[in-house]
Amino acid sequence: MHNTSERTKRLRLLGLVEWIMGAQRSERNTCLTSMQHISGMQGRSTNLLCTQLAQDGGFGGSTAFLSLGQALSDVDGNVDWTCDRREFFNTLGKLVVPRNLGERIGEGLDPCAAIAIAFQMDVGAHAEFVFSLGHAPTLIAASAMLTGASGQNALNRETEVASYWNTLLGNCTVQTPDPLLNVLVNRWFLYQAVSCRMWAKAGFYQAGGATGFRDQLQDAMALVWSAPAMLRAQIVTCAARQFPEGDVQHWWHAPTGAGVRTHFSDDLLWLPHALTHYLRATGDSAVLEMLLPFLEGPAIAQEAEDAYFTPGVSTEHASLWEHAARTIDTSLRVGAHGLPLMGTGDWNDGMNAVGREGRGESVWLGWFLCHIVANMAPLARQRGEVERALRWEAAAALCKTALLSSGWDGLWFCRAYFDDGEKLGSSANAECRIDLIAQAWSVLSGVASAPMQAMAMDAADAQLVDTQTGLVKLLTPPLQHSQPSPGYIQAYPPGVRENGGQYAHAGVWALMAQARLHNSGAPMSASGELRCDLAYRYFTYLSPAHRSVNAEYGATYALEPYVMAADVYGAAPYQGQGGWSWYTGAAGLMQRAVIESIFGLQQQATTLCLTPCLPSHWNEAQLTLRRDGNSLHFILLRTRAENAQEAARLRTARVLNAGESLDWRGLPDGIRFLVPLALALA
Repeated sequence: MHNTSERTKRLRLLGLVEWIMGAQRSERNTCLTSMQHISGMQGRSTNLLCTQLAQDGGFGGSTAFLSLGQALSDVDGNVDWTCDRREFFNTLGKLVVPRNLGERIGEGLDPCAAIAIAFQMDVGAHAEFVFSLGHAPTLIAASAMLTGASGQNALNRETEVASYWNTLLGNCTVQTPDPLLNVLVNRWFLYQAVSCRMWAKAGFYQAGGATGFRDQLQDAMALVWSAPAMLRAQIVTCAARQFPEGDVQHWWHAPTGAGVRTHFSDDLLWLPHALTHYLRATGDSAVLEMLLPFLEGPAIAQEAEDAYFTPGVSTEHASLWEHAARTIDTSLRVGAHGLPLMGTGDWNDGMNAVGREGRGESVWLGWFLCHIVANMAPLARQRGEVERALRWEAAAALCKTALLSSGWDGLWFCRAYFDDGEKLGSSANAECRIDLIAQAWSVLSGVASAPMQAMAMDAADAQLVDTQTGLVKLLTPPLQHSQPSPGYIQAYPPGVRENGGQYAHAGVWALMAQARLHNSGAPMSASGELRCDLAYRYFTYLSPAHRSVNAEYGATYALEPYVMAADVYGAAPYQGQGGWSWYTGAAGLMQRAVIESIFGLQQQATTLCLTPCLPSHWNEAQLTLRRDGNSLHFILLRTRAENAQEAARLRTARVLNAGESLDWRGLPDGIRFLVPLALALA
């Protein structure tokens, strides 16, 4: 603070926090508060601590603190404090700011931490006050943290935090003709994925705090270049939430581990999906040998949808590889049409009634399973588990046959089969005639034939993409009267969330699929639009920034322009209105869509290549990768092949052709490459 006025100021600063110290508000009743002073090089601090005495909630012994530190300055102040929140209410129960704080500590209070300092500032005087909030597993650890903080300058700590974020968010950056895309990809998407999804596990519209098995693995996959250690840690964490039978907790709360065991069919498969993504990008095969425990708990009755309980930790341990392999072993059961059993939900939690009786089948899960087997079977062979690899591949081959026959509806792929054998996502359905993820993953899995892939995505573009409102819908028409009902998805109003709205995950997968088709020999869609332009247009429909500035539907959107929304409503009277923002895995997926699909980065342990899918109106775009203090710079330029060498010389760069493998280890810092791209079609 700096008094720039022409008179002396009398001021009072007050910091107040209310302690919870557990998952339930009632856990405040077992807290012990205390106070300590610390003198250090940066001045003197007053510290109020709160320790949770009860052990049963999982926070036992942990200690939080609020600290007020005054740096050495030309201002002295009088500090008072309290740990009893009741002092802030008058006899009528109204919130007040008391003149003096009662300095109460101990048990039996309404626990809080309140510290105030009253001081006088003369003309021209300077003063620095620092409020610090922290938490540690024990009282001793909290005291040590406070002691360490007292010897550090607060502005230096702030600089360290800024440096951390700048490094994390700056390891992979782009420069394109689209400034809104640039700012989202270079800062906001990864910030949202890490701060909200990986750490807080809560947002303004969802404050659950749980770790989702599928959810956080998906989020962490976006960090494979920028922070591969975070992806590795999430894989290890999730592997330890698996039961010996191979299934996993759908979600759980730390630190107790209480969560739900379900009949969901896809959760467990995200472990090998994320694992192979990590291995391909890092070559860290040592992680496969980590020994991790299983969970112990009762099996779920077939008629029950889920069971919420706190599992035990089994004495049985297995390698991370075995944990991942068991998920496939458990997922090979099929129904009457030869497709994988859907259980009480695959990726779409709202379709919880399609396979409730244990016979419903999922087309989308078939694509996902085949894709995972293709990546895991070679690893099984390398480890000498040939019989296991053969069993997986045989099951995947039968699944592929079923997908291309029973899964095909004539112009697109069905979504699922109900327990009674009826189709979902078929032209025969009055509602949910077509579902987006069944089409997108026919491409992303690489399982369907090229003509089928193109037809499926053309059908999706024609029926699910609304150019008037800028929406990529999950399914159409919305579900209202469908019998049999696919589940609680039908309880949503038409066009809301999964029930026919723009559900961002699926929209991003569609973007990726169009880019994949563009690079696999089908650059033109049935509508006559280049698929590279379709992919970019889908991005603008999904992007919160592009939607917000749109003159036609920006005002209707009514959400933050800098973070992804999980969904946008797709039917009147809410058409174009944003659903919930922040807490969605679509942020990480959007990051991947730009880096891996539009720029086409394919990362290997020691090599990389670029297979770009830039929109036709971009003549140039740039990608910078940073790792261990070194940077690689790629310039993607539309130019004639015979002009590539001269264009590279003018930019002090080497030519790297699209699809050409580059060994990036040991290259000099700041090296530049020019990736020549064909001129856009007229």
